[in-house]
Amino acid sequence: MSCVTAERCGVVAFKDLEQNATQVRMLADGRLSTQHAGVLLAERRGSYPLIDLRILRTSVQQGEVETGTKKKLKRLLSLQRYCHASRLLRGLVPTTPESLHLLDDDYLGQAGHMLSKVGMWNFDVFLFDRLTNGNGLVTLMCHLFNVYDLIHHFQLDMVKLHRFLSMVQEDYHSQNPYHNAVHAADVTQAMYCYLKESKLAEQLSPLDVLLGLLAAAAHDVDHPGVNQPFLIKTRHHLASLYQNMSVLESHHWRSTVGMLRESGLLSHLPADMSQDIEQQLGSLILATDISRQNEFLLTFREHLDNQDLDLQLASHRHFILQIALKCADVCNPCRVWQLSKQWSERVCEEFYRQGDLERKFDLEISPLCNQQSDSVPTIQIGFISYIVAPLFEEWHRFTEPSLLSRTMMTHLHKNKAHWNYLLYSHGSSESQIHPDADEPEGDGGGGGDGGGGGEDIP
Repeated sequence: MSCVTAERCGVVAFKDLEQNATQVRMLADGRLSTQHAGVLLAERRGSYPLIDLRILRTSVQQGEVETGTKKKLKRLLSLQRYCHASRLLRGLVPTTPESLHLLDDDYLGQAGHMLSKVGMWNFDVFLFDRLTNGNGLVTLMCHLFNVYDLIHHFQLDMVKLHRFLSMVQEDYHSQNPYHNAVHAADVTQAMYCYLKESKLAEQLSPLDVLLGLLAAAAHDVDHPGVNQPFLIKTRHHLASLYQNMSVLESHHWRSTVGMLRESGLLSHLPADMSQDIEQQLGSLILATDISRQNEFLLTFREHLDNQDLDLQLASHRHFILQIALKCADVCNPCRVWQLSKQWSERVCEEFYRQGDLERKFDLEISPLCNQQSDSVPTIQIGFISYIVAPLFEEWHRFTEPSLLSRTMMTHLHKNKAHWNYLLYSHGSSESQIHPDADEPEGDGGGGGDGGGGGEDIP
């Protein structure tokens, strides 16, 4: 694709986005008929809960829609600059192995410096997202594909790869406090750290790495910001489509397959190979269904007790990739306090938004979604105790001896103690976290094995 052609495509896309933005604003103002609204929905690849259209009239929601549109326009302009300046699209291939083949010179500053430390557990994905102008997921995935030489190994078309990754990133809803592209980048970075574990690194094939990274990046794509019970009780079409079973995870997988086919990323591979990749991606993404937690945990525990894991078997490697993705998906409590706290507040904010919707439309408020009774510390203590700790204790057994695993367990215990302190010192009725309430974390966030010591794990 020439730069001139890319620029023309960008102008057309810009006009389409501008037209869609006008339609969204008209819908928010009540000036768009139901018939037109149906057309607008049909043109969108993703699937919002239908109930969201009923609250577009509120000023807050209208602001969120407009903010999201502005971000998309901003990223489009970034892509146009990319088409003009990229050495790749002008046919100039970087000569040094450390070059970021898919990244512009603009990215080779602070973002490039951060990417040189992407394997460190204290990687700040929030800062990285700001440095990349909201393109953190695309930038991270391009870098990791080069780290593992996946582009050369699978003979991937780099333009198609960039197109696919951009589609994935854009199909995350930026207005979600938690389930957005920043979360996807965070899970992908954690997955990379786990793939580097000595127990895994020497056994993984290029296909395993490709599957692990793709599944991590796309595992929550087009997440509507509400949970499965909400979709079921509001009779959302996705719940009907997937018969109330792994509704969100099935949608994430099918959306990913659709984007793979739309971008043509795997079109050059034999049909049986591309179909196998699609199916294995589904198996990985479906494993993140929290309702299947005990199923995977018990199987993992049995393997460790029996010491019968053989990573030379493709089926066993795939199972460990499932466990690794599950760990990456819920690893927030294992991060340093400053990062873990931000994620905790974000996920609870998303819960509370769902609770507000349920209250507004006289639905039963879901567990953990009532801001008046479910405080952030209470939610996090339960999450750590019943979901995160049991899983990471078994992961620690599997990776032992592992400096990364020991660091994660240390942060997990300290963060739980911190939430307990906040709960009992300020009262369970207080859901807001005070930034100066750091007494029990004297060496948890930046000292001890935090900043500079065990935290900087290669």
